[in-house]
Amino acid sequence: MLRAGLIVDVDSVPQDAVLIDTRLALTGPPGRDRYDAGHLPGAAYVDIDEDLAAAPGVGGRHPLPDTAVFEAAMRRAGVNVGSTVVVYDDGPATAAARVWWLLRDHGHDDVMVLDGGLAAWSAAGRPISTTAARPTAGDWTGRPGHLPVVEADHLPDVTRDGVLVDVRAAERFRGEHEPIDPVAGHIPGARNAPLSGNTDEVGRFLPDSDLRRRFEDLGVGDGVQIAAYCGSGVTATQTLLALRLAGFDEASLYPGSWSGWITDPDRPIALGPDTLSRGS
Repeated sequence: MLRAGLIVDVDSVPQDAVLIDTRLALTGPPGRDRYDAGHLPGAAYVDIDEDLAAAPGVGGRHPLPDTAVFEAAMRRAGVNVGSTVVVYDDGPATAAARVWWLLRDHGHDDVMVLDGGLAAWSAAGRPISTTAARPTAGDWTGRPGHLPVVEADHLPDVTRDGVLVDVRAAERFRGEHEPIDPVAGHIPGARNAPLSGNTDEVGRFLPDSDLRRRFEDLGVGDGVQIAAYCGSGVTATQTLLALRLAGFDEASLYPGSWSGWITDPDRPIALGPDTLSRGS
């Protein structure tokens, strides 16, 4: 089943698709080690830090990559200008959606996320390979700017006139537990919708109607300005994909996300549901 050309289930992966494996490894084995331990046959590995992000800095832990770096990674993976691309991770699309978003931002719309990722593939009894793929280099080129982004200076406009979605876990949003970044809390005015609520227990996206109700409960609606952020701009793309499945196509990414926001000590920070604790 194809859902609006955005996601694909294990029974409907096109035979001629270019398969890309990417894993987000904040804890546990690195993404490359997970790939080596088992992946879809023929899938090429693309690394979050090396291929899908620039160096950390004022833009956060995972700024958007330089176009030349991203192009080179896609070519190494065998992507051509006319390729159908299917990208996956361990399951809930927290890393795969980054490739999905980047390809579409660079003008390549023929890209889908494998719904449920490697977990769904394995559960369906499909073969797993431990042999690294060596695809023929592709000829893909792209130019960024096809999808909306919002930068820090404009986030107050979003919180005033629209909906800014923080997709991190509730305890991180409230500032009760921050395992990664040096400062805890959230952007004032943001609304918390943990990305885990977009998928079922095995990492497949909820039905489109359920996703739409979830976002409408946050105040999202047709014609409402929407932006999403996470810790570093990677996992927020999973929520942007969920928003598209729900029929909200114009949601923006804040690329720097929380790790970028806190690089400026003058920016306000909220703790708890809505309590401002730093700045004004």
